[in-house]
Parts: sequence; structure tokens; C-alpha cells
Amino acid sequence: MAFIQSFHGIIRAYNSVSLIVRIVIGIIAGTALAFLTPGASWIGIFGEFFVGALKAIAPFLVFVLVTSALCQGGGALDKRFGTVIFFYLATTVIASATAVLASTLFPQTLALNVTAAHGAAPSGIAEVMHSLLRDMIANPLILLINGKYIGILFWAVVFGFALKCTASEATKTVLRNVSDAASQAVRWIINCAPFGIMGLVFDSVSSYGVEIFTTYGKLVLQLVGCMLFVALIVNPLFVAVTLRRNPYPLVWRCIRESGVTAFFTRSSAANIPVNMALCEKLGLDKEMYSVSIPLGATINMNGAAVTIAVMTLACVHTLGLPVSLPTALILSVLSALAACGASGVAGGSLLLIPMSCSLFGISNDVAMQVVGVGFIIGVIQDSVETALNSSADALFTATAEFYQWEKEGKPLPASVFGG
Repeated sequence: MAFIQSFHGIIRAYNSVSLIVRIVIGIIAGTALAFLTPGASWIGIFGEFFVGALKAIAPFLVFVLVTSALCQGGGALDKRFGTVIFFYLATTVIASATAVLASTLFPQTLALNVTAAHGAAPSGIAEVMHSLLRDMIANPLILLINGKYIGILFWAVVFGFALKCTASEATKTVLRNVSDAASQAVRWIINCAPFGIMGLVFDSVSSYGVEIFTTYGKLVLQLVGCMLFVALIVNPLFVAVTLRRNPYPLVWRCIRESGVTAFFTRSSAANIPVNMALCEKLGLDKEMYSVSIPLGATINMNGAAVTIAVMTLACVHTLGLPVSLPTALILSVLSALAACGASGVAGGSLLLIPMSCSLFGISNDVAMQVVGVGFIIGVIQDSVETALNSSADALFTATAEFYQWEKEGKPLPASVFGG
């Protein structure tokens, strides 16, 4: 009995500390252990367990959240939803164009001598589109197992509307309970993030040493710089034009309460409950955000568009290939389309790099070496990418809702905009 009480006391003390503080401690511990005990490979198991748990629950979470929302929703998916979709797609294209421009002005090169074999990758946009369409008619269970998010989203919409027409109130209640249970399971996993982050940092530093932070420093700076430009300039500009007021209180709120968590979980899909909790705090319509947030985790991929464009042009510059203006424009659109098909879990954008490389006639073998570089710098690149993607989901959902409030003469929340 005393042991159980002591255990509960430890759990309460652990939960009483801010998650961000715990994660910082995990990063420091992982780095220290990598230098002190580099051979203790068992420490990396914590990271494997954490990432594996997120990858396992995320597809099911997206499916049940969207299905439950559509099944029980009323007529909330009005012009606000169209506004959110516009924000998602427009900013993804602009993010890609930003990356292309930055890579043209400040070309980067790679040491294409890594050995990386992370699986087959699409060779062209036609193959990508065919794959997405094929996913839409694939077995839903297989899609859930393989984490094919576009297909999962399609079947969630089909089941959601079908249940809306046929399900009893008791069935809808059960589905809502399953949705809540899946969200709670993700919260428990995220609560264990400090241990997972410790394992991931240990693996990265043990494998690559401090060189992981220096070898491709300029490339990482360009990636992060483009993403910060989108997060702090492009996205706020959309908010400012829509709401006609200072956007940064809302932007900082979304970055602080959504982006920071997503930075460490490195999964837009796993960060869905965090975003939905933020939307609830902001007083948004649940029928709206319960659909727009899971959808954003699937198609709002500003950071992924930046990654695909920057990595592709780094490969192009390494090989000394010319880049014409029409080709750059095509790459911007291609990267944006590819980003919308990126997986909502860690590293989901990297396997789409060979597809955009094919635009320049680069062989798949060379392109997969670029993917290998992506996995090396992913400890930084993927974290910032996910933070941008996920925080923008909440930002644009709130912006669309607040725009509707203003048209109706309803005051915006003082906790965000003051007064």
C-alpha cells in the first residue's frame, strides 16, 4: 500500500511540472547520456516506443475524429470551412514559392555520398495522383494499418455522412466516446514525451555526434528560415487581411500552445487533440474545428512544401543543373501538391523529394541519397516543419471563425486580442 501511494506521489509530482520543462530536461538528459554512455543502446528504445506509439494511434485518431464529427454535426460546415480550406491551400503554395526563391538566391549543395534506402518513392506527379486515387478505394483497414492519410480521410468522410443518415443516437454516443478515448490515449502518450525525446536525442547524438548540428548547418538554416518566414510573416499577413487587426497575439498563442508541443512530438496527426483543446479554449464551434483540425493535419503542409522544394533544389545545385523560371514555378506548384499528400507523422515529407527531383531528370538513386540527408537533419527540420504545420491548423481555424464573428457583430475573445 505504501508503495502504491509513493508511486502515485511520483506521478503527481511528474505531472505538476510543465510539459515543456520536462521535455527540455529530456533533451539535456539524452544529450548527456549520448556522451557519457554512447554504447547504452537500450536508451534509444524509449524513442522507438514513443514514435511507434504515435504512428500507431494517429491514423485511427484521424479516422474516428472526422467520422464522429461528421456523424453528429449539424450545418456548421458553411463558408467558414471554405475559408479554412483556402487558407490551407494558398499558404502551402506560397510556402513552396518562398522556398524556391530562397534556394535560388542562396543556393545550397549536398555531399551526395550517403547510403540511404528508406523504401520506394514516387517518380512523378502522375504516380502521386494515381496513388492518392488508389488509396481512396483501398480497403479502409489496410489504409489504417499503413497510415495512408488521404485515403483515411476519404473513408472517414464516407462513413461519417453514412452514419449521420442511418445511426441511432445511442450509436452516435458510442462513436463520440470512442473519439474521446482516442484523444485521451494520445494525451497519455504525449505526457510520456520527455522519455521519448530523451531516447530520440540519444540516438541522434550517438550516431552523428555534434556534427548533426554543423555538417548541414547552412541547409538547416535555410529550411528553418523559410519556415519561420511563413510562420511569422505569411500566415500573420493572411490573418491581418482577414480580421483587419494585429494578428500576432493569435499567432503567438497558437505557436505557444500548439507549435511547441508539435515541435517535440513531430506529428501533426498526433497533435490533433492539442489543437482541439486550444480551439475549445478560444471558444470556437466544435462542429467546425472537429473537422477542420483533422483535415489540416492531412493537407495543411506548409513546412512539408518548404522541405520538398529546398531539398530538391539543393540536389539540383549540387549536380549543376540549370533552373529556369518556368521550371521554378512548376516546382512550386508540384511541391505544394506533393506536400498535401505527405504523411502526418514524423518524416512524412521526405519520401516525396524524389518525385520533385524527377522534374529535373534526376535519377531515383541520387534522389534517395537526398532523402538520406533529410533523415540526418530531421531532428531539427522535421520538428520545425511539424510545429509550423500544426500551429497553422489552429491559427486558420480560429481566423475563419473570428471572421464570421465579426460579420455577426460578436466580439472577439479579450484573452487573445485584448479589450
